[in-house]
Amino acid sequence: MPLPSSTFPAQEKRQLMASQMANVFFSESLFDAMPDIVFFVKDSEGRYLVVNHTLVRRCGGRDKESLLGKKAEELFPVSLAASYAAQDALVLSGKKEIHDQLELHLYPNRSPGWCLTQKIPLRDTRHQIIGMTGISRDLAMPDQRHPVYAKIATAVKHLHQNYTQTIAMADLVKLTGLSVAQLERNFHKIFSLTPRQMMVKIRLDAASSLLAESKLSITDIAVACGYQDHSAFSRIFKATVGMTPSEYRDVMVRK
Repeated sequence: MPLPSSTFPAQEKRQLMASQMANVFFSESLFDAMPDIVFFVKDSEGRYLVVNHTLVRRCGGRDKESLLGKKAEELFPVSLAASYAAQDALVLSGKKEIHDQLELHLYPNRSPGWCLTQKIPLRDTRHQIIGMTGISRDLAMPDQRHPVYAKIATAVKHLHQNYTQTIAMADLVKLTGLSVAQLERNFHKIFSLTPRQMMVKIRLDAASSLLAESKLSITDIAVACGYQDHSAFSRIFKATVGMTPSEYRDVMVRK
């Protein structure tokens, strides 16, 4: 007589289900229904094996088949592709997983949009890395119904008004009357960002607008956006956007 299913450990149930499934990428159809989320699976060489409709649209593709089997350098501008490939290499090597990485993406019409990216390796039954999967979720509108929204909104307003200056966590604590832990927890619940990520976003929003719409030098833009020098600004900009300020300006000028 077979044992009741409740006696099987969860790990065994998962393995049994996996062996019986016709499509191990069943989640693809779920992510197809989420227009604010990019979803993909790549092989060990960084080639797309599974994508959702959102990724296809943002790459300007006709259909999923137009992306499958291709690498980042075949779909994105050179500077962006190099950044994505370097990020993928770290994940595929097992050296790093990407969690809540704030990134500024460029859509086919060159309009910028902020998202949070997650990337993790995929392993076989011998625990060897055979690929990777990831999602990039667009930042949602803040939850204005949250009970401390007004306090957190006050902190965000302060960041917007003073992003050219150095703002310490103690300043936001004093302004809101919340502890550091409460501030960080509620910031994340309402905006899906930490206070530091919000400051980076605000500064780079201002910087990307100046890069696209003004003829100021990169150094002048760095200072105008609260960075002490050109190199610090360029380093953070590239880590977040995937290209240098100069490369971003070139892309936006061509749009």
